[in-house]
Parts: sequence; structure tokens; C-alpha cells
Amino acid sequence: MPAPSHDQNFKNLILDYPRQALAFFAPDEAHDLDDAVRITPIRQEQLKDRLGDRFHELDVPLLAEWPDGRREALLFVLEEESAPGRFSIHRLVSYCATLAELMETDRVVPVVIFLRGGERIRRHLDLGSERHTYLRFDYLACILADTPADAWLDSSNLVARLNLPNMRWPRERKLEIYAQAVRGLIGLEPSIEKRIKYMDFIDIYSPLDDNERRLYELRYPQENEEMLTWSERARHAGLEQGLQQGLLQGLEKGREEGREDGERELLSRLLARRFGPLDGRTAERLQRATRADLERWGDRLLDAQTLEDVFDTH
Repeated sequence: MPAPSHDQNFKNLILDYPRQALAFFAPDEAHDLDDAVRITPIRQEQLKDRLGDRFHELDVPLLAEWPDGRREALLFVLEEESAPGRFSIHRLVSYCATLAELMETDRVVPVVIFLRGGERIRRHLDLGSERHTYLRFDYLACILADTPADAWLDSSNLVARLNLPNMRWPRERKLEIYAQAVRGLIGLEPSIEKRIKYMDFIDIYSPLDDNERRLYELRYPQENEEMLTWSERARHAGLEQGLQQGLLQGLEKGREEGREDGERELLSRLLARRFGPLDGRTAERLQRATRADLERWGDRLLDAQTLEDVFDTH
């Protein structure tokens, strides 16, 4: 089984819940983003200098705009790093500067989401000499593994609830953390499709083995029943969609075959009327004919002097 794409998981999460994502991953800067602020994702992929260069893991920045114009638009640049050792603050500086130039703004908030912490994470960059600093760069860091889960157990922020498994909690509380994430999904997301989608997110970051699954079913029967209901609905929806698609394909195939049978019968009658009763070989040839064959022979019938002229391959 392939390893999960953390980049894609978080990209989906942020695109589905941009306002809640900013409130959780960048609370200091998102504090003033009230309901009137419009938040939209933008897609600005940089061209590679070399084909082997790696794009930023999370390349869907979010643009926050105040419709009343009381503030200039604010560009949030979010990057996910599952392996802190791969993080490059120099690359982040370059990415932010490029986006700022493309969007013609200096109002940029860099945010890096780390699944795990580490001493190798560089938090600041100062470029200069012993005399002067010519560039100073900082960013907001959200280190999920250092975030206490207790602070978010009952949060109304769905992004936070879904990330409970990624936060800091004692091993013996795994089932409780899992259940609280599921409860958040049940209570905060009305869409069945998105519930099913983000149940996978919870399972990826807090998978239960067989023993843990049995204990979960005993301790949290209501949440487990809800999960089973989603799965059953998804299964039925998939079956219904498959049946509908099969029915449509069958109808279309029937219509196609019906048209061919009609064309075959019409051509047989015209040939018999023009050249007399058809022999067995000709009748068999018509039965094996494709629709393209029937159309070609029908066109030739108008000018053919003999039956052989209709079927002539030259």
C-alpha cells in the first residue's frame, strides 16, 4: 500500500475549509478575518529552473480580501512539511517573494505546517554582513506534534478537530482522541460526502488495529454506528451510481444495435429489390457487417450495376 500523501491530504483540507484552516494554522493573523472577508485559493505554480527541482509541497496560497476596501488584500502562503529535515527557509523566501511580485503586494503571511518538530527547523533568516542586515525573514510555524490536544478537544473548528490525531497526547488516550475527532466530524460537517472523505483523514493519522477497533466499538457505540451508517450509504451510493451508469450504457448500446439492425434490414430489402433474392453468402455477409460497412454499401448501391459492385473492395 503506498504511503499517504500528506501534501495532498492537507491541500484538500485547506481548500475545503479555508477560513477554519487559517484560524487554526495562523491564529494571530487570522484574528481579524471576519465573515465579511472573502477568502479564495489562488493557483500560482512557479516555473522550475531545472526539471529536477521540487515544487513547494503546498502550492495553493489563500487570498483574503476585504470587500469594503478598509484593508488591502492579504496573501497567506501555506506550506506543509511532513519531514522537518527537508524544510528550506531559503526556498520559502524565494517562493513568497515570487508570489508577492506576481500578486503585486507586500502583504504576505508565510505559514508552515509541520507534522513533527525537530531541532533542524530553522525559524529565522537574516541575510547581510557584520555591518548590516539586508533581509530579515520570519514565518508562522504550526508544529502539530507540539500542539496539546486537550486545548482543542471540544473546539468548534473542524480543521482543529480533524487534526487531533496529529497533536500531542498520551498513548493511552488514543481511542479518546480518535473519538473526539469523529465527534467533531459528525457535529460540524453536515455533508455525508465530506464526512466520508475526512473519516479517511482521521484513519490515516490515527489508524486503529483490530484490538483497538473492537475496544472503540465497545466504548463509543454511537460514533461507531454513525461511521457504519456513512459506509453503508457510500456503498449504496456507489452501487446505485454503478447501476445507473450500467443502465445508461445498456440503453445506448441497445439503441446503437437497434439502429444497426434497422439499417441492415433496409439494405437487405433494397438489394433484393434491385438485384433479386439474396443468396446465403450475401445474407451472412450482411449479418456480420459493421455499421460502417452498411453505410458504405448503402452509398454504393445508388451507382452499382451488379451485386458485386456493392461489395467490391477495390
